[in-house]
Amino acid sequence: MDDYIPKYIKEKQQGGLLKKINQASSLLASCTLCPRQCKVDRTKEEKGYCSTGKNALVSSFSAHFGEEPQLVGDHGSGTIFFSNCNLKCIFCQNYDISVRGMGQEADDEKIASIMLHLQKIGCHNINLVTPSHVVPQILKALNIAIDHGLNIPLIYNCSGYESIDTLCLLNNIIDIYMPDFKFWEPDLSKKYCHSRDYPHIARKAIKEMHDQVGNLKVDKSGVACSGLIVRHLVMPGNLDGTHEILKFIKEKISPQTSVNLMSQYHPMGDADKIKELSTPLTPEEFRTAIDMARRLNIEIIR
Repeated sequence: MDDYIPKYIKEKQQGGLLKKINQASSLLASCTLCPRQCKVDRTKEEKGYCSTGKNALVSSFSAHFGEEPQLVGDHGSGTIFFSNCNLKCIFCQNYDISVRGMGQEADDEKIASIMLHLQKIGCHNINLVTPSHVVPQILKALNIAIDHGLNIPLIYNCSGYESIDTLCLLNNIIDIYMPDFKFWEPDLSKKYCHSRDYPHIARKAIKEMHDQVGNLKVDKSGVACSGLIVRHLVMPGNLDGTHEILKFIKEKISPQTSVNLMSQYHPMGDADKIKELSTPLTPEEFRTAIDMARRLNIEIIR
């Protein structure tokens, strides 16, 4: 990957990483890492909405070839799937992982060894999937991995339901932010993930992410090294929300924002309990969403 130096290396060299580790770790005693603000003492294995105590749980890790082309390159994106989630959408397509918590406990050294393994097998980046509730653990693992030669970009692959204070701790740590922007309507977010404030939180969070890393940048081989990618899963019967989200991205984030419109919605988890979520997205609905993006001159990545 050309000569790009990940942000976290300089941050460690300047002493900033250790300060961030201490700040993030202190939040676990009365956890306010995410907008749920559960304030449980996770250092004593108390568990709030994310169902996670002191240590992270990892469901799987691998060189993943199903991500955006700019992340996959020739050798894959080094994904680490963290179990549990602070959002827990009822239709989640990783329901067993994100809601039911399937996975194994992993201490800081284990997470660091996973990062180094993914780099060793040639992955272009470390892709942290559902990381919001385990930021302190990730930072401590990163500190260990850097000492053993980690030097590829770090991706924060999240739901968009993020605390600004936590994101500020990640400034100069994360190279690529990849949030979802799921819903525009508060009533829908309350219904689908018990968080009426999701749209408001996601707008602020994505703005902060873009302020930190800017638009997507790729190296000479077309592999991403830094910047923002926003994902939006097009939902059945909710094209008005899609249009509002695309307008927000263009007008309030950047006209050059890289957006991945995703078509793979189908009923999973508890989606069959809600009538409008009980059928897959139609091809016609997805084509309409693509047309919306084109009319807005949004940069769609596929």
